[in-house]
Amino acid sequence: MRVAVMAAGALGACFGGRLAEAGHEVHFIARGAHKEAIERSGLKVKSALGDIHVKKPNVTEDPKQVGVVDIVFFAVKLWDTEKAGELSKPFVGKDTRVLTMQNGIDSVDRLKPILGDVVAFTPTRISAVITAPGEVVQHGTFANFRCGFLDGRDDTRLQSLCEELRKAKVEANFSKTVREDLWEKFVFLIAMSGATASTRSSIGPILADPDTAALFVSLMNETEAVGIKEGVSLEGQADKLLARAKGALPTIKASMCEDVERGNRLELDWLQGKVLELGRKHGVATPANEYVYKTLKLLRNGKKV
Repeated sequence: MRVAVMAAGALGACFGGRLAEAGHEVHFIARGAHKEAIERSGLKVKSALGDIHVKKPNVTEDPKQVGVVDIVFFAVKLWDTEKAGELSKPFVGKDTRVLTMQNGIDSVDRLKPILGDVVAFTPTRISAVITAPGEVVQHGTFANFRCGFLDGRDDTRLQSLCEELRKAKVEANFSKTVREDLWEKFVFLIAMSGATASTRSSIGPILADPDTAALFVSLMNETEAVGIKEGVSLEGQADKLLARAKGALPTIKASMCEDVERGNRLELDWLQGKVLELGRKHGVATPANEYVYKTLKLLRNGKKV
């Protein structure tokens, strides 16, 4: 397969790196010191699933140098969606599939006017962070990948991609119910990001304390409630996801917590802010999400704590 990774952050490096090591033609979009390090020393991912070192990766900051591909891993931060979508146009032909691996629940709606009806949702579950230019660390042993179209249609290209990812040590599945999959991830992510970022703590101590554990559960329950009002079948998901959180490594943090600690910009407005928006729309009270939003609001554009 010919694959473009837009862009080579932690998520793109993990999944794109697996495919590159498996022999697929993968082109990584990167810039600045990150691009220079990848060109000089290759792309490195440290992982309990097996380290990755793509020694001579295809890396550029210009999508026009890549041209049309089979698959685009679209993995930019949510505030860059439209800008990166415009830059991704050279990748897209009539048989291309653009997989938005972003957080949030509205990426397809934002990208389809730019790239067309080739955009698929790709809920992923992985914990990874860039630790230095050209270097990524994946925490834990989970690397879960689902993809599909909102209308539930079959797609042989996406099915083939999942087969290749499974060969490359990724738990990958094609889904005809990707909207439900996406919201399941969203419920979990809202709680994980909100609780870890607002407390600056990993998940273990949060769930060990009754007050912060209650915050985690409230964040999930509120998000589940607004999702149900949106017409998504989510009843009982919060209980299942709480069990998943309790089974996770106690040192795991959400990427938004990592961003707070590094003074980076936050995806707050598209995560907890989106829950508040939908709560107002449907008349659902969302006090826990409001608390997280207000706690982090002054940090959302990037500020050292």
